[in-house]
Amino acid sequence: MPRNIRPLHDRILVERIDVEEKTESGIIIPDSAKEKAQTGNVLAVGQGKRDEQGKRIPLDVKKGDVVFFGKYSGTEAGEDLLILREDEILGIVE
Repeated sequence: MPRNIRPLHDRILVERIDVEEKTESGIIIPDSAKEKAQTGNVLAVGQGKRDEQGKRIPLDVKKGDVVFFGKYSGTEAGEDLLILREDEILGIVE
């Protein structure tokens, strides 16, 4: 999937951050047991929603942020890309 996707309105393009393949104690996790990552790097953001008067409401998330989102949030946009609405993001990792 090409990475030249431009999100619209309050949508955000996120690239998942890979999950560790080994536990702290050194046990290697097989691919069949791995869960998809719930953190990702923000690659692009839309311009924001419009309020009732037509004024644009800017997003709190910006390109380059690392965000945490729900397990079933967003829409897959490729192997490791996800398109989320801003309200699906649970937090920004600092």
